[in-house]
Amino acid sequence: MTVTATSVGQPDQLEPQAARASRRARLLRLVPAAAAALSGVLLYVSFPPRTLWWLALPAFGVLGWVLRGRSWKAALGLGYLFGLGFLLPLLVWTGVEVGPGPWLALVAIEAVFVALVGVGVATVSKLPAWPLWAAALWIAGEAARARVPFRGFPWGKIAFGQADGVFLPLAAVGGTPVLGFAVVLCGFGLYDVVRLVLERRRTGEVRRSAAALALLSVALPVVAAVAARPLVSDKAEDGTATVAVIQGNVPRLGLEFNAQRRAVLDYHARETERLAAEVKAGRIARPDFVLWPENSSDIDPFAYPDAAVVIGNAAKAINAPISVGGVVERDGKLYNEQILWDPVKGPTQTYDKRQVQPFGEYLPLRSLIGAINENWTSMVRQDFSRGSKPGVFDMDGTEVGLATCYEAAFDWAVRDTVTHGAQLISVPSNNATFDRSEMTYQQLAMSRVRAVEHSRTVTVPVTSGVSAIIMPDGKITQKTGMFVADSLVQKVPLRSSRTPATELGILPEIALMLVALGGLGWAAGAGLRARRSATG
Repeated sequence: MTVTATSVGQPDQLEPQAARASRRARLLRLVPAAAAALSGVLLYVSFPPRTLWWLALPAFGVLGWVLRGRSWKAALGLGYLFGLGFLLPLLVWTGVEVGPGPWLALVAIEAVFVALVGVGVATVSKLPAWPLWAAALWIAGEAARARVPFRGFPWGKIAFGQADGVFLPLAAVGGTPVLGFAVVLCGFGLYDVVRLVLERRRTGEVRRSAAALALLSVALPVVAAVAARPLVSDKAEDGTATVAVIQGNVPRLGLEFNAQRRAVLDYHARETERLAAEVKAGRIARPDFVLWPENSSDIDPFAYPDAAVVIGNAAKAINAPISVGGVVERDGKLYNEQILWDPVKGPTQTYDKRQVQPFGEYLPLRSLIGAINENWTSMVRQDFSRGSKPGVFDMDGTEVGLATCYEAAFDWAVRDTVTHGAQLISVPSNNATFDRSEMTYQQLAMSRVRAVEHSRTVTVPVTSGVSAIIMPDGKITQKTGMFVADSLVQKVPLRSSRTPATELGILPEIALMLVALGGLGWAAGAGLRARRSATG
């Protein structure tokens, strides 16, 4: 009887144990997916307005652990989860006024690039010095994202999260590709160091060459950043200029910020005239020139004489040329234009924005999108046309380069103002349509990176904040609050020398893309040789 009872009871005891083991196995299979998504969130947290730039390193360390040795299908899914974890919170501002549809669609598309990079990282993860190939692949993915679809969307480049970090001087060496590469390499290298330490504890041995390469992956980016510090300077080379940045504010938030005719223009003229009174009273130094934001004139001053009078009176009051942002219609085409307005001569130069924003300033696939949602097409009733020439204004003897708002995210759009003689860069912007989101802080960080990249003072005049003055070393010396009328006046250094990044242009990015291709080719060759050996 005892034997029979035991034999009957054993399956009853084993069944719960088997179920628990099955559940545990299923949970363990979910760990890489959860880790991929959470490490993407960690990367997002490293971006402004927070100053936790160093979190990018463990984020890529965890990604390296998740992807190492995975099949291409698993790597595709894990990479996509990492992309979602990073981009969903980073780009939430894109849906502030238009709802979640465009935001989710944008993230879904952009995360595909990250997923493909994940496949590449998994492919090279067993090669010697794999962090090198993997980091180059990440930069190749960023290069692709910056170009397609619809002329690209480089928001979220790793470099743009490093304005407060130790790696920032590398922007002057090779621009955003080299800066981003150093961060990703260091992150993957950290994981490789930890992996090899654990392997040594487990097996008692580890290859010296592998350990040396892992340590170099961590050390070289840091050493290179320290070595690049002499390239970062805020000393004047061509004297100084006193610049005024005007933030006039807007009458209301959101897409209808300019619904009240001429209100935005009047706000900026009023703040300029208030500043002029301060100058006249001797409390503030007279600026050599004045910078207004993008869309600071909400009506076309070439079409409406009353707008021209308001701008002219403001220029005369401050007795300095003003760069005015306006929407201008010419020959039946709309342009997002900066206009140089002289207090005596009136408008003398113009710059038309060249990198116009898809779905914001023009609507790709208009008929298809209209069929899905007519409201989206009504938000962009007429497409903006693109300018064709770099913008450099001669403002009272200072060459001021212009990169309007969205253009600050594109390497070429900032660089060619410097190669065309800019001694100072201005990034006039309009963030009123994005409420109090993180967008303005993310864009401000881009301008800080650009300042170091090209060793130029960068001014950021914004309709509703945050406006700022940034030194060539990337430090913010003055800034405004959000949704207040304010002005910033400062004597700033003018510079004309070129950094290696300015001189090299796209070459570092091309070099890193070739490194990425080399790693993929090596991995493919190794896989082919392994298969031949197995079948031979």
